[in-house]
Amino acid sequence: MFLRLAQQHRQFVQDLVMNLQALAIVLERRGYPASCYTCGDQMNSASFMVSLGENHLIRFLVSDYGITWTEMRDDRELMKLEGAEAVNQLQELANIVKHPPIEACTNAKALAKRC
Repeated sequence: MFLRLAQQHRQFVQDLVMNLQALAIVLERRGYPASCYTCGDQMNSASFMVSLGENHLIRFLVSDYGITWTEMRDDRELMKLEGAEAVNQLQELANIVKHPPIEACTNAKALAKRC
């Protein structure tokens, strides 16, 4: 049972890394400076970052050890989430991609106001 769960977790992390890479590409195309770095070709960890505006940065880290969402403004940490809550917040960021660029700016401001 535990081997099966470990394999499912690895697959989840790989899926999440692939989605982060795609999200970074789409956000870049929408005008948001974004990046997603991975180590090696096994896709077992990633560092995702995006700037939502002046001095407003999101960092999302995923690995076999855990998942964290950190939101910073003016070099100060506003919010740090882990696990499922971090993934939920990532979904809110991904929702920006679903709207035209003008609405994306509004959504980014709404996301920032939540903090």
